[in-house]
Amino acid sequence: MTALGAVLVVVALAVGVVAALAFERRRRTLALRRNATVHRIAFPFTGERLSEPALLAALRIAHVEGATLVPVYLAIVPLRLPVDVPLRDECDVALPLLEAIEQRATRAEVPVDSRIERGRTVRHALRELMAHERFERMVVAAGSSGEGDGLSPDDVAWLFAHAAGEVIALRPAPPGPLALAAGPPAGGASVPPPARANSLPGGDAARLHSA
Repeated sequence: MTALGAVLVVVALAVGVVAALAFERRRRTLALRRNATVHRIAFPFTGERLSEPALLAALRIAHVEGATLVPVYLAIVPLRLPVDVPLRDECDVALPLLEAIEQRATRAEVPVDSRIERGRTVRHALRELMAHERFERMVVAAGSSGEGDGLSPDDVAWLFAHAAGEVIALRPAPPGPLALAAGPPAGGASVPPPARANSLPGGDAARLHSA
């Protein structure tokens, strides 16, 4: 074999390898995308404050997926009241939180479709949400007790067992050396905060609906 022939063989082999790698990469990309389109992401919460890590995760996922974020305030109706009674106190808590989410979503270029879902318990409200609304994914804050820091472990476990779509649960990091190491260093110097979803370009907010 001449030198020119050897060069041509090497070039042909290299082209074949590159083409095979490109085909395999495309095949894997299509496989990951197939049947994985997400149009709506539910973000149910309750209580008087939002979980920042869970909200940030929901916004980032919705932004990447090009999906609509559906924040849902779970309004708990006491047993002594009719389930459809107007809940003035709950609305006074829910509306500012939903408005805050919409403002964050606007800055993150994430469309929003807010809701208020009522129920006798958190689990009952979640059941009603899944019966009334359409979404492919749900992001929730998983707390230690369900009292202001996220859904209780029992409610999260119930969601995993009964939700039809994907469920992503985020819980706060437990206290310990890792959490302490993330705090400000000695001398009072501050640590730059992590990147937030509101650092992304602005977008549209949607209307508020009461379920």
